[in-house]
Amino acid sequence: MIDVVSIKFKNRGKSYYFSPNGLDVHTGDKVIVETAKGLEIADCTQGNHAVMETAVVQPLRPVQRIATKDDLRVAQLNVQREKEAFEICQEKIAKHGLDMKLVDVECNFEGTKTLFFFTSDGRVDFRELVKDLASIFRNRIELRQIGVRDEAKMIGGIGICGRPYCCGQFLDDFQPVSTKMAKVQSLSLNPVKISGSCGRLMCCLRYEQEAYEDLIKKVPKQGAFVETKDGFGTAVQVNLLRQTVKVRLDDEGDDSLHLYKANELCTVPGGRPRDGEKPVSTFQYVPEPEPEPEEPEPNPWLPEPQYHDPTLLDTPAEDEPQKSGRRRNRRKPRGGETRVEVRAEEKKLAPKKEPAQEAASAGEKRENRSQRGGRKHAKPARVEVKAHTEGAPKAGEKKPPEQPKKETAAHTVHPVREEGGKPKSNRRRYYHGKPKSHGGENKG
Repeated sequence: MIDVVSIKFKNRGKSYYFSPNGLDVHTGDKVIVETAKGLEIADCTQGNHAVMETAVVQPLRPVQRIATKDDLRVAQLNVQREKEAFEICQEKIAKHGLDMKLVDVECNFEGTKTLFFFTSDGRVDFRELVKDLASIFRNRIELRQIGVRDEAKMIGGIGICGRPYCCGQFLDDFQPVSTKMAKVQSLSLNPVKISGSCGRLMCCLRYEQEAYEDLIKKVPKQGAFVETKDGFGTAVQVNLLRQTVKVRLDDEGDDSLHLYKANELCTVPGGRPRDGEKPVSTFQYVPEPEPEPEEPEPNPWLPEPQYHDPTLLDTPAEDEPQKSGRRRNRRKPRGGETRVEVRAEEKKLAPKKEPAQEAASAGEKRENRSQRGGRKHAKPARVEVKAHTEGAPKAGEKKPPEQPKKETAAHTVHPVREEGGKPKSNRRRYYHGKPKSHGGENKG
């Protein structure tokens, strides 16, 4: 293992390994590195990390330093110089009438070299152009012809997939792409649909080519003579990703298609036999093994499930009383017996009462309820009638004046029917405080 840092120039294209040279470089830092062209400023895409020695091309060039404020100021000046050089070069190209398209301009960090990138359909004689540019910039001038793919890589943009160009993000080298790859992947052969913004075939056609080549080996080609578990037929449609084939069988008179998996048919060697010859059967159907059900992995964030015995929930205990509609108090006395059992034993041991005793006890309970403020009314108490002679005035004494009787709520009774009124119940009404009149004198 060797310690390296990943560096990318102008934040595009390929990343290169450099030696950290004892520096602690972090991702996103601007660094000054030594290259074959001299000192250059670049971006660190990955800080100090270890890689295998076989992945590194020796000797590794070192990182000189992390960019300072002066280095960043020089880099900003070079960016302005590149914009001015681009405009001047375009004017000189139009003056000399050259068939070339200027793409980009780069000035090295030390300011001793200016590099111009252009595209052209053929060879261009730009010797006079170089002389004019050298007289203006007073440094070394280099013109380099590139392809349309390199042009898209430098300029950048968004592809038809909605993502930035692969060549501008992570592709190191351009690999050859052919129309055969689109045909193998069952894509449309329309050049507009399989071409990128550069006008060449899309680089992403090569990403899945190896997987498609492996899938093709497992299924027959379209139009091949195949043998299935139901007989011989012709492969009409092949789906590589699903590994299924639609077959039209020869034994059936209709044109119905049957769907088979890749393991349910095979290609007959030699193709369809001649008329009158019988095809040789070589197919042996091997069913696919059923996959074993995978147990779901336990989620550490969920509590462990608690399993209960369902029999304990359905059958009550022997010593537990059966539940009834009426709610009972389940608290146990000190003796440990439930109140339900105690009440049941008291009822068994209690002597039976006579009907008269039961009626007297019912009356006492009714009076107790009325005294406690119950809803049931107590009957008026019986008044003992005294003799007429008791309380009578003696001879020679005057009879005391009669006191008006006080009407109480308990003795206020409404008539059963009033004159011209509706019948009313004979129920007594009780009021708090003084009684109120109800449309006439009370009777009784």
